[in-house]
Order: sequence, then structure tokens, then C-alpha cells
Amino acid sequence: MAKIMASVQIEHFYLGCLAHASYLVESNGVAAVIDPQRDVDIYLDAAKQKNLKIEHIIETHLHADFVSGHHELAERTGASIYLGEGSGATFPHTAVKDGNSIQFGQCRFDFLQTPGHTLESICIAMTDFNDHARPRAVFTGDTLFVGDVGRPDLSRDHTPQELAAMLYRSLHDKLLKLPDETEIFPAHGAGSLCGRQMGSERSSTIGNERRFNYALQARSCDEFVRLLTDGMPSRPEYFIRDVEMNRQGATALDSIPPPVPVRAPDVFRLQSEGAIVLDTRPAMEFAVAHVPGSVHIGLSGQYASWAARILGLDKRIILVGEDADHLRESQLRLARVGIENVQAYLEDGIAGWITGGYELDYIPQISVQEFTDLLGQEKDNMAILDVREQAEVNGGAMENSVRIPLGQLQDRTAELDRSKLLVVHCKSGYRSSIATSILRRAGFRDIANLTGGFEAWQAVSHGA
Repeated sequence: MAKIMASVQIEHFYLGCLAHASYLVESNGVAAVIDPQRDVDIYLDAAKQKNLKIEHIIETHLHADFVSGHHELAERTGASIYLGEGSGATFPHTAVKDGNSIQFGQCRFDFLQTPGHTLESICIAMTDFNDHARPRAVFTGDTLFVGDVGRPDLSRDHTPQELAAMLYRSLHDKLLKLPDETEIFPAHGAGSLCGRQMGSERSSTIGNERRFNYALQARSCDEFVRLLTDGMPSRPEYFIRDVEMNRQGATALDSIPPPVPVRAPDVFRLQSEGAIVLDTRPAMEFAVAHVPGSVHIGLSGQYASWAARILGLDKRIILVGEDADHLRESQLRLARVGIENVQAYLEDGIAGWITGGYELDYIPQISVQEFTDLLGQEKDNMAILDVREQAEVNGGAMENSVRIPLGQLQDRTAELDRSKLLVVHCKSGYRSSIATSILRRAGFRDIANLTGGFEAWQAVSHGA
């Protein structure tokens, strides 16, 4: 959807699977792209349709949760890339700092150095000369979100407390000095790993954030630092790798070879050599029948982020999907977070595996009613595993459940009792299906996935 602001037009691109927002800003036939996703054809197509020339590409920082398309987009358009001073980027770019600006058509971008989320973070105050002389919008990257601020733990040289203090100053000395009516356009929305309490709205204003953003209610820098760093979720390991890929500039997507079809004997061989079978089908289809040893991460939801967190970026992957389109989408989404070693896919999917007569595995599913009945009869022989995040658990949890966030499960299976039936749940069932596949690979046989998750259990419990 395009947002018209006098002679400047802002087109908002939102990638739901990564909760990532990017922008194309145009004026008088010239365009700038801010924080592009890796598959850049969407910007090229938009520019072609509107007869625009993309001359500027701006990264608000070196992103950690996805691989940016800035390098490929620059090669295909001849546009200049702009990054905050001190990024260490190894590709041609212009390093910008406070006081630097660019102008095209009736639009001016003024760069603001806003360290805190990262050291090189910048925000971009946009002025439309045909509207007002003061900034009417600011692109805030991961510095300020709707309802939240960026996580301060992405530096190898500075502590989260040091970064949080920088972020406080960036917010209060720069962004909050802008007029209340200035509209903010962040780089992420609800579901992103770069914050904790992002709202679902795609934009906001400085005034609204000043009044309602929990992080901006802190009365001092020390209080702000504690608010951000106490109980902060652990940083996914792949974040540092993605930063380095973005620092160097990722290769073009079409340089990544497509996966080749393989049948069961080759699957067994590749598994023995360390490859992972990644089943991307819906949870119930996986539960009923899957290749033994598979990891399940459904293509719906935060698929690529969970794949990167659980598998890392280097594992050789064999995909299992529903059809050719499903497989192509799977590979694209993985590439967006830096997973490029998708070597193969199961030819003819599970149907081909069944036709070949090969062994299948399954994960029992248990409804809330069955779970409640079983809990009354076999309580001493059951254990409940809650794989939600701590913030979710704080809002309510089942009594006597074991709480291990999904991102930590692979490293903490020794804490679980293998002698009991282990019933696994998350909020609604997406993460618990991933968790049961991890447990099965780790040798747990007596497990079950609670369908509908905590939400379904809570609905039944409150209705009882």
C-alpha cells in the first residue's frame, strides 16, 4: 500500500515471515530503497512499473536477523549504498554521520547517528519540501519500533548495558526531539527477534511512542538499561553470522544452486554424512507420517528464523515439501536468513517414500480433553514440557510444567525425564511440533504434542 505525502511517495513492503519492513521512497522519478530484503525483484518491479530510477540504497544498520539485498540491488541498478559510519562494510558504500544528507526531487534525507541497537545504527529524517520544512517522517530501523526499542546485545566489544545506555541517549537526544506528529517507519513489526513487545501496527508517530511505548516510560538512563537488559532473551547464534554476511554483501540469489531430487537410499546416505531432513509440511501431516530423523518446521509462521536458530546456517539440508512451489518458497525463505546449503529434496515427497516401502515415523497428538483425562489418571507417569518464551510463561502456565524455551531445547534435553510420557505444548501448536521432532531425533519415544497448545487448554479450563 502506498502512502502519499505531498510530492513524496512511500511504498511499504512487509515480509511477514520475518516481520521485516522495507521502503521505497520516490520523488520526481527518483527512488531510494531503505533496508531491502534479499530478494530484490520486488523493488525493481515497482520501479519499472512507476518508471523510477533507483539511485539510493540505505541500510539503517547491518542487520542480524536477515540477509539484506543491498549488494545485489546496487549491482543491478548502479545505485549508491549508504551505511552509518563505522560499519566496517567491505563493499563500496558511503559512510554517513550526523549532518550528512541526500536530496532527490522534492525529498531530503537527513541522517541521524543513533547507536544502541548496533554501533553503526542510523535513522533517516525525511523532509518533503512541498509539504513542510520540518521532518514529516523518520525511518527508525531497529532503534525505535511501534511499542518497543531495539535489543542492545549485538556487539562483540560492548556489553548490553553499554549499548542500552547509548540507545537511551539516541532516543532522547535525537528521535524524541522530533515533532510529535512525525510519523515513524521501523524496520520490523510484531514477531521479530529484534525486540520483545512490538505492536502489530506498521507505523506510528513520535508522539504516540512517547506516550505509550513501555521503554520510553523509563525515568532515567539507569532505569532504561535495567528495563532492557534484565531477563533479555538470549541472542540467536546465527545473528553474528548474518551481520558478517551483510558487512561483506551477500551474493545474488540466482547464484545459489537449486536442490536436486533424491530418493530414499540417497536420503539415508546424506543423513549418515550429517545432512538434515527438514520437513516443511503442516504439523498434522508431519505428525501422521515423516522420514525418521526429520526436523519439522512448518513453512507457515516464523519458518526461516526457527530454521536458522535450530539448524544453524551451515547444515546440509534435504527438504520435504508438498509440491514444487512449496519447495521453491522453502529455499527462498532459508536464503533470506543465510541458509544456502539446501542440497536436495525428497523426490515425490512422502508419497514417494511410502511407495518405496520405507519405514515411517509419527508423533502422537493429544487433544486438550484427552490430556485432561490422562492427567487425572496418569499424573505420576506424565511430564509437561512448555516451550514458550519466559515472557509468555509469566502470563500464565500449567502447574508443575517444565519450562524450556524452544530455542534452548536441543541443549537441555538432559533435564527431561525419559521414563515418563512427555506432553509438549507452546502457545498454539507451531513450536511444539518443532519441539517434538527435536525430541524424537534425540531418542525420546514416549512423547505427544498437545494440539491447540496453551490457548486451547486455557479455553477449556476457563470454560469448565
